[in-house]
Amino acid sequence: MLVFIVAVFILGYACIALEHPLKVNKTASALLLGVILWTIYALSQSYFGSAMSTEEWRTALSGSLVHHLGSTAEIVFFLLGAMTIVTLVDEYEGFRIITQYVKTRNKKKLMWILSFITFFLSAVLDNMTTAIVMCALLRKLIADQKERWLFAGIIIVAANAGGAWSPIGDVTTIMLWIGGQVTTINIMVKTLIASLVCMIVPVAICASTLKGEVVMSDVKYGGVKIEKRWRNLIFFVGIGALVFVPVFKTITHLPPYLGMLFGVGILWILTEIISRKFSTENTGTLPTTTQTLEHIDTPTVLFFLGILMAVACLETCGALGLLANGLNGTFMGIKAGDEPIGFFIIDLIIGVLSSIIDNVPLVAAAMGMYPLGDGAMFATNHPFWEFLAYCAGTGGSLLIIGSAAGVAVMGIEKIDFIWYLKKISWLALVGYIAGAIVFIAMDITLFETIPWLRDLA
Repeated sequence: MLVFIVAVFILGYACIALEHPLKVNKTASALLLGVILWTIYALSQSYFGSAMSTEEWRTALSGSLVHHLGSTAEIVFFLLGAMTIVTLVDEYEGFRIITQYVKTRNKKKLMWILSFITFFLSAVLDNMTTAIVMCALLRKLIADQKERWLFAGIIIVAANAGGAWSPIGDVTTIMLWIGGQVTTINIMVKTLIASLVCMIVPVAICASTLKGEVVMSDVKYGGVKIEKRWRNLIFFVGIGALVFVPVFKTITHLPPYLGMLFGVGILWILTEIISRKFSTENTGTLPTTTQTLEHIDTPTVLFFLGILMAVACLETCGALGLLANGLNGTFMGIKAGDEPIGFFIIDLIIGVLSSIIDNVPLVAAAMGMYPLGDGAMFATNHPFWEFLAYCAGTGGSLLIIGSAAGVAVMGIEKIDFIWYLKKISWLALVGYIAGAIVFIAMDITLFETIPWLRDLA
């Protein structure tokens, strides 16, 4: 039955990838895939596989579903909140504050500027939120859709690379940070250069093929002239709400989605007040959060729900655990002289697989296989954990649905899976390998030969 579940997952994944040839929306395929996998698992356990009584098994299944739905809902509500804030800032023309300073229309320069902004912004916010913000900016800067797709693809690579080196930049790095596998200064020192290389190499290759200047997008804002004071206020409050999310998490130890929803609530009240005041002074009416929610890309949110629940079923039925154990048994014994290097290979494979299967359960499986404590195979700040953060964070760029940032951009820009595979995936792979080589080289030489740098890490 396990083989059958995996086969159905592959079939459903193919339907998502072939969305345009099949003319079936990827959200429909993802929702069906999630429901069908759990149905197969439930029926197989009910009639063939469970040693527990019917009542015990139903209780266990219900608990598993509630657990995974809770984890999925955290991501879904985080995405919903981030999209609401960014869309509201966009409708208030808040991004003019940034676009008015981006003077260049040269395609090469623009790609480099946006890539570095994305890289460092992703480390402060997170890769998904940053991708949403940058997509909103792209719509103000580039009119041609295909050109915008190319820039959006590079932004996915830059956002994932930027999130990998920060303890709050990517959900998997957050998991390792909270779990005690890595510490703040260490993960930043050991993975920053590799992550930067992972971003720079694809950008350099892609930018070298660009010529000419971009055509500015001529986006209208509903015919209502918005005063500068309101534009600036909503921009700074909105961006402040996004930046506050990791601060909220650090202070309260509550999940990030609560901090995001807190920001939405503040903006909701603020826009209601501004809208009432504005309508008494002018003929037009400013948008409110209530109206903005009608413009949120709901299919993207439902796509997240479907694909994450499908992967959760793979985790529950044991497929991911078998995969992790198989990698461990195959590669862990590989050495270079007396030095074990098998864990580097395992991390690299996990990174590639994270572009197909969600990186969260893969990293969770690795954390479960190598627990911390006395006699642990990999102690806190071991290169295994640092390289795992890099690989799981950047490997998702290999496919557009391999990361939260990619899925968000795919929904906003309606990027085709096959187009991304042809145009961006190979660039992401080159960057992934280049960054990995840099990390391994630095770990073997630099951090072992320079005592003060080793002590800092």
